[in-house]
Amino acid sequence: MNQELDTPGRIVMAAYKTGEYVAEVAESDGRRALVKVLAVLRHPTQGDLHHPYDPDVPLFHERKASAYQEKVWVPIRELKAYAGEVPSYRESLIAALQAETERSDKLRRWAERSRECLDALQREYGV
Repeated sequence: MNQELDTPGRIVMAAYKTGEYVAEVAESDGRRALVKVLAVLRHPTQGDLHHPYDPDVPLFHERKASAYQEKVWVPIRELKAYAGEVPSYRESLIAALQAETERSDKLRRWAERSRECLDALQREYGV
């Protein structure tokens, strides 16, 4: 099935550097496909990938989404079939950024609630 996904001109979903994109296959070398980014489905994750959710790493990476029509090499195993209309790059970028912001905010709120519970347990345990 993956052999079909790397056909030039095919519209695919491509995972690349923690982001996910709608892209057009430009060429393939059998292992990887060169794809042209058309839309953003998931904004790349921020921070150190080797230490997820750790804000105290020496280098906290800021990752931008790949640009419209940027060409990137993606392993063929990171391609999936895409069906449907390709959204506008700008609108998809904004939606993906908002979704990542909401995910980050939910994680922040979870951490705050978790901390409240841990503080209450410390009081209960007499620590």
